[in-house]
Amino acid sequence: MTDTLLAQNHHKTSRNVLMFAIPSLLGLFFFLAPLTVNGDFTFPLALMAKGFKAVLGDAILPLVTAVICLSAVISLLASVAKPSFVTQSSLLTRLFVLSPTWLVIRSLGAVFTLAALHQLGPEMFWNENTGGLVLHDLLPSLFVTFIFAGLLLPLLLNFGLLELLGTLLSKFMRPVFRLPGRAAIDCISSWLGDGTVGVILTSKQYEQKKYTAREAAVVATMFSPVGISFSLVVLTQVGLQNYFVPFYAAICLSGVVAAMVIQFLPPLSYKKDLYIDGTKPNRDDELVPQGQSAMSFGMDLALQRADKVKSLGSVAKEGIHNALDMVIGVLPVVMAIGTLGLVVAETTPLFSLLGAPFVPLLELLNVAEAQAAAQTMLVGFTDMYVPSIIAASSINAELTKFVVAALSVTQLIFMSETGSVILSSKVPINFLELVAIFVLRTLVTLPIIVAIAHLIF
Repeated sequence: MTDTLLAQNHHKTSRNVLMFAIPSLLGLFFFLAPLTVNGDFTFPLALMAKGFKAVLGDAILPLVTAVICLSAVISLLASVAKPSFVTQSSLLTRLFVLSPTWLVIRSLGAVFTLAALHQLGPEMFWNENTGGLVLHDLLPSLFVTFIFAGLLLPLLLNFGLLELLGTLLSKFMRPVFRLPGRAAIDCISSWLGDGTVGVILTSKQYEQKKYTAREAAVVATMFSPVGISFSLVVLTQVGLQNYFVPFYAAICLSGVVAAMVIQFLPPLSYKKDLYIDGTKPNRDDELVPQGQSAMSFGMDLALQRADKVKSLGSVAKEGIHNALDMVIGVLPVVMAIGTLGLVVAETTPLFSLLGAPFVPLLELLNVAEAQAAAQTMLVGFTDMYVPSIIAASSINAELTKFVVAALSVTQLIFMSETGSVILSSKVPINFLELVAIFVLRTLVTLPIIVAIAHLIF
């Protein structure tokens, strides 16, 4: 702490103030500034992604397919043959040298993408409710979002913004959620934009030793909800868009309770409070020294971080690497796992059988049409939109539709997108742990959502 205090004046230069202020303000603008365009709520990152998607037009599906297939082919060659030009490059090794499990998943992603694009093989893998849904409705948006999010992420990470905000918010986040203040930024970026952006931001900070394994796991599974715009789409699907304010209030309240409770339960409670390299965090680093305010100490830390940026070229290079990590590493996983999950949901009674135990619980909570609602309780693990699609066609009671729609958002983990992104990231969570967390989120948030629904309807 003494060394930090002695070093503070050295960092208080005009150059560091500008190096902190300009990129940080740009980062806040691109990721968090709310905009209204033609009556629709959005934010600059999403607007740029949407514009780029429009420019690509019909070429985007062949482009996404080419990226996924090339990723699989190069990964097979790199992982089996391990040529020297790959092994001597840390970037290429990280991108293409995979374990057997991830190699199979990436290869499956390529197969399913080709099948969905050209309608090849068994229809259950490429129809509009399975692989076709993932390829046509999800991957194009993820592709353009990953490009811009990856390129712009250093604006949030590298110039001191998180050091400042983390210090200011730690007095709230640490006692309430046992998390550093910077976790609030992950939540806000998800809330205003996209849950995948929050997961990626969390993973990068875990790699940089800003989160411990426990903190990264909690933030990724508790603080990366889908954005406001996606929530509105879900609510519109069941025809209740006029109830958006109480709907989102129910999501926020139940989500906060879930974050406070579930981290004390397995599997999150089993996660070690250690950094990615096994070292222990020093909680004294979060303490504000005597004689300083949280604002002044946070600014000192921010300027120290800005001082470490010696070249904007290196920052741009890091942004390109981020984008490549996401596009090459995540897209095939989303296609593979998302398609398999939707195939199971569409072609087997598995989720209906798993949902059967929820019938007595829903009846106890006085939810109308409990039998039909129970079928939607766990099917959201495959894709967030599936419960609302089922509810719109099979449920008449508005209260029940409200509950199904809100629950599908608060469950947070769905394998067609967020779950796959978590699995392909550095966040230390495996598939079975995701299943357990999904079930826990369902059990914790359902009674809260139902209670709010009974107040409204």
